[in-house]
Amino acid sequence: MENMSENFANISEIRDLRTAFDLLDRDQDGMVTPTELQFMLRNLGIHVSDELIDGLMKEASKTGNGLIDETEFLQWIGRIQALREESTPSADDDDLTQDLVAAFRVFDRDNNGYITRDELQRAMQMIGENVTEGQLNDMLALADLDKDGRINYEEFARLLLNNELQCLNVKE
Repeated sequence: MENMSENFANISEIRDLRTAFDLLDRDQDGMVTPTELQFMLRNLGIHVSDELIDGLMKEASKTGNGLIDETEFLQWIGRIQALREESTPSADDDDLTQDLVAAFRVFDRDNNGYITRDELQRAMQMIGENVTEGQLNDMLALADLDKDGRINYEEFARLLLNNELQCLNVKE
């Protein structure tokens, strides 16, 4: 649980998050499963696809076993909070966020929360950019920070905000 103090305001917040983890972990085996996360979200009125749940679990789980232990949960929430704190929202930021989400949806054709290599290629063709296999691979390698073979929203937003596509010199 390294650097937890940097990500959380106080001990009380960590205690609250541990309580939240215990509530998620319905069978109290020390691990949150995709089913347990889905159950909690549905009880909160949040309906998401099983594929999105699987993606969230994969993002949070360091072991890749599809389960989240308490330490992984706290680190995951800490990363989310750190990302939130990096950007203090203003009216312009809200507009930018809406634009980024809309752009991401153009690429994410199946609405699963990820842009695959095929979706990236189709989107580039749709906007009139004929890219070579090499350029497509370069774009994916540049954007896919977690190296899972697809681009999530965070990676997409960072790529666009950093204007890193300019260095690829994509041409028709």
